[in-house]
Amino acid sequence: MRSSLRTRWILVAAAAIAVLFAVSRLPLKDWTADLLAWIETLGPAGAVILVIVYVLACVLLIPGSLITLGAGFLFGLAQGYLVVAIGSVLGATVAFLIGRTAARDWIQGRVSGNPKFQAVDEAVGERGFYIVFLTRLSPLFPFTLLNYFYGITAVRLRDYVLASWIGMIPGTLMYVYLGSIVKNLTELLAGGASGGSGTTVLFWIGLVATVAVAVLVTRIARRALEDVIAQRAVAVGRVEKEGSHA
Repeated sequence: MRSSLRTRWILVAAAAIAVLFAVSRLPLKDWTADLLAWIETLGPAGAVILVIVYVLACVLLIPGSLITLGAGFLFGLAQGYLVVAIGSVLGATVAFLIGRTAARDWIQGRVSGNPKFQAVDEAVGERGFYIVFLTRLSPLFPFTLLNYFYGITAVRLRDYVLASWIGMIPGTLMYVYLGSIVKNLTELLAGGASGGSGTTVLFWIGLVATVAVAVLVTRIARRALEDVIAQRAVAVGRVEKEGSHA
């Protein structure tokens, strides 16, 4: 069973890498330029279209940083943030639910026979809000892949959505602001937006969050395993006691 489980995980990882590689080879910048130019002509309806595009990007594992910059350019800081916040949270939720409905039951069936993995999974579910929040703060964790990954964990949907929204606020505001200060689409697509000290602050926040989530997950795993060991010791002692009485 373990070799089969390992093989399936390898296949899933290989498929994810293949998808990311294929996406990286696509002319996404050109497509985004055409998309933003078209949305610019739509008026208020453009905001709705951009939300839909953001959801699709999340589901298809397409990075959304350029779309976020574009939202700032097209709608300004306030409306641009609202558009991206709605699109990113909806997209992250859809991907999460796909991961949960497509793979969660299968994962549960596999870990149910392994108390250690089951204990870690349950512990992560209990601290899910903090883990999701910290990983959303850090740019080092891939946003699109995390959406699907959290779907196969025991994290509650409510905690996932709320923590994702709150954790993404700093990064979303920064990128939308950078998009709002560029003069035209050409400058935006050429990387003309520069965050200055704001980008540096965001980087350090992300770095601290990365360390924090690593420490938190390690502690959760250690405590979960200690609980399993303690439960086994109690069970063994009980069996030995019953055997002595017999």
